[in-house]
Amino acid sequence: MFIKKSKEFDSLVLRDHNKQDKSFDDEVDSILEKSLKGGEVTEKEGVVLFNLDNNLIHKVFNAADKLRARSNGDRVTFVVNRNINFTNVCYMGCKFCGFAKKMDQKGSELLSIDEVVLRAQEAWDRGATEVCIQGGLHPKISGDIYRDIILAIKKILPDMHIHAFSPFEIWFGSSKKKMTYVEFLRDLKECGLGSMPGTAAEILDINIRKRLTKDKLSTEQWIEIIKTAHQLKIPTSATIMYGHIDTPAHWSMHLVKLREIQKETGGFTELVPLSFVYKDSPLYIENRSRVRRGPTLDEVKRMHAIARIMLNGWINNIQVSWTKLGPQVAQEMLNLGVNDLGGTLMNESISRSAGSEFGQEITASEMVKIIRHAGKIPMQRNTVYGVKKNFENCEPKDVPPLVPRNGKSPLEFIS
Repeated sequence: MFIKKSKEFDSLVLRDHNKQDKSFDDEVDSILEKSLKGGEVTEKEGVVLFNLDNNLIHKVFNAADKLRARSNGDRVTFVVNRNINFTNVCYMGCKFCGFAKKMDQKGSELLSIDEVVLRAQEAWDRGATEVCIQGGLHPKISGDIYRDIILAIKKILPDMHIHAFSPFEIWFGSSKKKMTYVEFLRDLKECGLGSMPGTAAEILDINIRKRLTKDKLSTEQWIEIIKTAHQLKIPTSATIMYGHIDTPAHWSMHLVKLREIQKETGGFTELVPLSFVYKDSPLYIENRSRVRRGPTLDEVKRMHAIARIMLNGWINNIQVSWTKLGPQVAQEMLNLGVNDLGGTLMNESISRSAGSEFGQEITASEMVKIIRHAGKIPMQRNTVYGVKKNFENCEPKDVPPLVPRNGKSPLEFIS
């Protein structure tokens, strides 16, 4: 039976709706107030924040910016480094990866150790304090290649910090050598390994990982390797790769897992959210109807801001990946909880292989200009966030990009 609604009925519904809205607003305010007072946002509360309507999300952004300012002031850091991807040959078959090639495929490569050292020397001569070294899991390489690379670089450049080898590579190398993770990592540290990238984390959910990586490096294995590194006093970064087949519930769970690890070990130096780059990724190409085209800009903003809020007091450096997002969007994140622009890189292969179009290098002088244009104070750091140079009132040495850009500048957005 149809019942005609009266004006009084409409008024009652509206008042009840407003009451519910007010109650929800209060819940959001309570979550954010708790975080600003040093309390921890729970996994469930994190999902609430990720799913907020656009008319409330500004509260999250404001809270993240306040927490960033408390932890880091207006200082924004970067590191002068070089990426060296010593091989792009990999047999793992991770669905999201556009970087890996087969041994006989066009464009496949395996750099000699002499070539790796030469690239490290070039980086040092250009002012780098770090080389970031990662490679595919090449079926023909020896488990000794990891220690051999470190020893060869340290022989020529004893003061170069070596930030190298993802947990996937540690799993692979230790299995090749028939060593435990402890034995393998201890040996690499004795050879001169300074820190590790916390990549290969993707999303620390069993079902998602099975679809992304066929579970060849499980959530449990990734966590065990990271904890082992931390216990051996090898610091690592932390990452999350999002915007594919995942949801806000997965994001919140992942951030809580990272926080739990940090409480136990204290070994994470930073969190680096990594946007899924879809264009040349097999995951997207083979499943266009089921796989997203990476996160939206709104989701990118939410990820960086909510990561700051959920990790506050435990991981206080939130880095933005300019290779994934581009310099202009990366600069926007500096007002949403981010305090680090990452590395100059000099060469970048992994994001470009998946279809990223944002170049291979931002020089130190360009980093300084981007940071100043955002109204922040530029600081050059080392790998573990020790300040090397304060560029508030001076300029870094201006060097041309290592790889020619054909006229395209990453600073075109700065008028």
